[in-house]
Amino acid sequence: MRIAIPILNGELCMHFGHCEQFALVDVDPAQPVITKLNHVTPPPHAPGLLPRWLHELGATVIIAGGMGGRAQALFAENGITVITGAPIDEPAALVSAYLANTLVTGDNTCDH
Repeated sequence: MRIAIPILNGELCMHFGHCEQFALVDVDPAQPVITKLNHVTPPPHAPGLLPRWLHELGATVIIAGGMGGRAQALFAENGITVITGAPIDEPAALVSAYLANTLVTGDNTCDH
């Protein structure tokens, strides 16, 4: 399993389309433990590009603060589960909470 997290200054960026990088976190769901974490710089933002690009990188889940409905639908079309309303935190902490079923999510911070 590979989890994508949009980041800005090393923490979750509240709007995935405005992030400077993505953390790609590989996990072994059988354990569950983080096996690898790396950062990648996305291509220039264009509508519909990031879901396809992250799918090509093997992402199966994205944890975000906010994401519009159209983007959520595009992620779903690319087989990527969307988690919105995540709090600002470091990627490893967010993934660890997700794996432990303790990730507390609030409202989707995106209004479009």
